[in-house]
Amino acid sequence: MPVWRYMELCLMHPRYGYYVSRDPLGREGDFTTAPEISQMFGELLGLWTASVWRAIGSPATLRLIELGPGRGTMMADALRALRVLPPLYQALNIHLVEVNPVLRERQSATLANVRNIAWHDSIDDVPDGPSIILANEYFDVLPIRQMVRLENGWHERTVGMDANGNLYFAPAPEPVPHFEVLLPPLVRAAPIGAVFEWRPDGEIMKLATRVRDQDGAALIIDYGHLRSDAGDTFQAIVRHSFADPLKAPGQADVTAHVDFQALARAAEDVGALVHGPVTQGDFLKRLGVEARAAGLMAKASPEVSADVAGALKRLTDTGRGGMGSMFKVMAISDPRLTSIAGLSDQPDETEQ
Repeated sequence: MPVWRYMELCLMHPRYGYYVSRDPLGREGDFTTAPEISQMFGELLGLWTASVWRAIGSPATLRLIELGPGRGTMMADALRALRVLPPLYQALNIHLVEVNPVLRERQSATLANVRNIAWHDSIDDVPDGPSIILANEYFDVLPIRQMVRLENGWHERTVGMDANGNLYFAPAPEPVPHFEVLLPPLVRAAPIGAVFEWRPDGEIMKLATRVRDQDGAALIIDYGHLRSDAGDTFQAIVRHSFADPLKAPGQADVTAHVDFQALARAAEDVGALVHGPVTQGDFLKRLGVEARAAGLMAKASPEVSADVAGALKRLTDTGRGGMGSMFKVMAISDPRLTSIAGLSDQPDETEQ
């Protein structure tokens, strides 16, 4: 079967899929996301939401949508920051797009005191209206298609099974006709054996069309690369360590890096305005994460202060173990929204 179908089944099979059967987050799970590292992350996204709300004219009703909201931690932190702005807080309708019943229960408990909240299987089900959409580590789990360059063209990469029941990668027998004409310039010169990954544009185009037509913005935060290029990034994570994605299907988180250039191109194709991308470290610093950390440490015990400092380092550092440069941040918006906090106030990043 094609890699995209294998990835889809591993994650979303109605009975055995990784994302429909468990809580994968935290120390006891397989990975930790930024909102689980520190309250500062969600608080700053709350303040970012407020700045966008003001920029689009402070509508009386705002749909705050989160895609793949985990345990609800980021939304809870964002809403706590937004309580200081009663007009905005009263305007909010919260919409969580989540297919995992285990996580829905966690989110319901975390956000038990939140009014005007609803859950959906797809953003297609969220009512129309001015919206701010938050997508933190959402696009990396959308299934990818992989193509392998051979001497006679580009072949779809597939997953097969040998006589012993072991899975393996193999190219489809026939090349995809004229596939090379669709490739970004950097990829056309890729050597024999190179792998190119791509995701269908449907999801990003949904977001772009929504904010283009109904006012608002979407914020995308994920690990990935700024420019479309060849490379195999299909991976599995088990207990916070990398694993073979063909081992134990459905028991590991399988993901692939996000191609931000491809996302930007698709959003622009439908008439949305793209802001960024920049690195997560720069984005958070522009929003004031260092000042927020200093404020928390000033009122905390030495032990808590050390935890805050460690969280700040992990969220913004560019070295090993840091998320600062690996994760990128991009926004798409109604074309009339020409400036967005943290993204449009300084030149874009150009390095990988």
